[in-house]
Amino acid sequence: MRRSDFERLVLQALEELPDQFRDALQNIDVQVRWRPTPAELRRAGVRHGSLFGLYVGIPLTKRGHHYSMTVPDTILIYQHPHERHCRSDSEVVEQVRQTVLHEIGHYLGIDEDRLQELGIG
Repeated sequence: MRRSDFERLVLQALEELPDQFRDALQNIDVQVRWRPTPAELRRAGVRHGSLFGLYVGIPLTKRGHHYSMTVPDTILIYQHPHERHCRSDSEVVEQVRQTVLHEIGHYLGIDEDRLQELGIG
């Protein structure tokens, strides 16, 4: 899949968010990368398996009155793991949607266990 097509899927997933979630996204940069670096894998605690995305920043629930004048938080979406894991274009579309939701969940302060309960783990 061309990078521009994959980026379009990520943008589509962001545009399809319910208004209350889309409106909550402030000072955040969403990037598409080919694959995670070794440092990003370590940060995510992934040794085996695929890392589809990574949230880097301070979740909304951990921000205090001192949180200002900071660089944007970042959501990284990795194209290669999506393509390697999914068997069809429709699976890629769904996995990208799940990954975007998952990483936004981290931005909102939702932990892995709760994301699993919500079906976007």
